[in-house]
Amino acid sequence: QVQLVESGGGLVQSGGSLRLSCAASGFTFRWYAMSWYRQAPGTERALVASITGGGESITYAASVKGRFTISRDNDKNQVYLQMNSLKPEDTAVYYCKTPFSGGSWGRGTQVTVSS
Repeated sequence: QVQLVESGGGLVQSGGSLRLSCAASGFTFRWYAMSWYRQAPGTERALVASITGGGESITYAASVKGRFTISRDNDKNQVYLQMNSLKPEDTAVYYCKTPFSGGSWGRGTQVTVSS
């Protein structure tokens, strides 16, 4: 069965950087696109970034363009989100997702940006 385990969250000051990781198992990782979502307090879960299986196509939400970078290592079955120039508005629980997992979500990892 599909397992997605997020890590790397924490507390960081405004303007700082953080790198999130997602370890995947239970499916042929390189065949599927991966995405990062986030959910801030009082808001719906929102798409942050996506990357195709081979890493050829990448998309970002407008709010993170130029600051966040999604990448993947298919040899390690991992997807990453490098977050730079963090803002308090980036505070949220961050989740990784593949279409293969359907409606199931992991625990996510908390990112808190202080001012």
